[in-house]
Amino acid sequence: MSRRAREGAQRGADLAGTEVEVEVGPVAHGGHCVARHEGRVLFVRHTAPGERVRARVTEGREGDRFLRADAVEVLQASPHRVEPPCPHARPGRCGGCDWQHVDLAEQRRLKAAVVQEQLRRLAGLERDVVVEAVPGDDGGLGWRTRVTYAVDASGRAGLRRHRSHEVEPISWCRIAAPAVVALGVTDRPWPGTRAVEAVAAASGPALVPSPPGAGPDEVVVERAAGRDWRVAVDGFWQVHPGAAQVLVDAVLEGLAPREGERVLDLFAGVGLFAGALGERVGLTGRVVAVEGDRAAAAHARENLADLAHARVERGDVARVLRREGLRRADLVVLDPPRTGAGREVVAAVAASGARAVAYVACDPAALARDLAWFAERGYALEGLRAFDLFPMTQHVECVAVLRPAG
Repeated sequence: MSRRAREGAQRGADLAGTEVEVEVGPVAHGGHCVARHEGRVLFVRHTAPGERVRARVTEGREGDRFLRADAVEVLQASPHRVEPPCPHARPGRCGGCDWQHVDLAEQRRLKAAVVQEQLRRLAGLERDVVVEAVPGDDGGLGWRTRVTYAVDASGRAGLRRHRSHEVEPISWCRIAAPAVVALGVTDRPWPGTRAVEAVAAASGPALVPSPPGAGPDEVVVERAAGRDWRVAVDGFWQVHPGAAQVLVDAVLEGLAPREGERVLDLFAGVGLFAGALGERVGLTGRVVAVEGDRAAAAHARENLADLAHARVERGDVARVLRREGLRRADLVVLDPPRTGAGREVVAAVAASGARAVAYVACDPAALARDLAWFAERGYALEGLRAFDLFPMTQHVECVAVLRPAG
């Protein structure tokens, strides 16, 4: 018997497939709501707070602290429930969208509640949060400019099912941008291919199968903050067409950069914030962008080449910040991955003496944890904005502005 099988046997019988009737409680981080049955917590997808549903367990065993489940029958519906616009956004099918069954205004209220709960629980902060709409989608649809399609063993393209490697063949993705849909990825077979990257960039559409394909060598051009940005076709760029500009505007508003200031742009990607801030601090200022990914750092150097007072350092952010000459700053931008900046980076930023820090976060739990560490180092949350950059999904982007307390 394998180790996993032994552990499963110790935890008790597999409950997957069991159906229970539950009253649905509050929204939770992760695209589901909390329910309870016979003293056990269920994280239930495809439902909304206040509903009564029949839930089918998808993961969990007797003895587990919690179970995962799907709402397979709605017995008492929320007034915010709507018919999902996509036939694939159903229990057991495509895992890309979490909230298509809820009206858009309520989706944003649910996301705000998640951010508030994470701030309260992990950072001890009470904040009113409003999730703002962003120009560039059509009622929450048609916004995703980068889509990675999975391909099954038969060569059919689709999207992954929730918490699964199984591929859900789809007709077309309702949240994909029209230019992505027009590439016709799901209309033809892809034998011998594991995935297909479809990109609708400012410079035009691109389609890269893997394998075969030369994805890392292919470059597209995006447009934001009055500049062009070279980005690897499989590299990081915000997927909502309005996202890059909205985030730049929020960072500039929060930091209020001045001529001659020293700026650190950490987890800089291809240099978006470094470029915008570099123009504000002028030639008497200094901008250092720090990025770990080799291709992104190379593109950042290209993108910032016209700014003589800007430079790019490639390497692990925490290690780079130990270097002499990078320990002091007036302004800092953090745009870390979903795992957050981490304790060491937070400590280095706080030690820099920055008068203001802008933290761009794609995960409210990681943000709240890091805000608590900032508070330990004497930095307080001054303002926070939240943006609906990923309609129909659980994801929300925040821009937090911190300043030295007192």
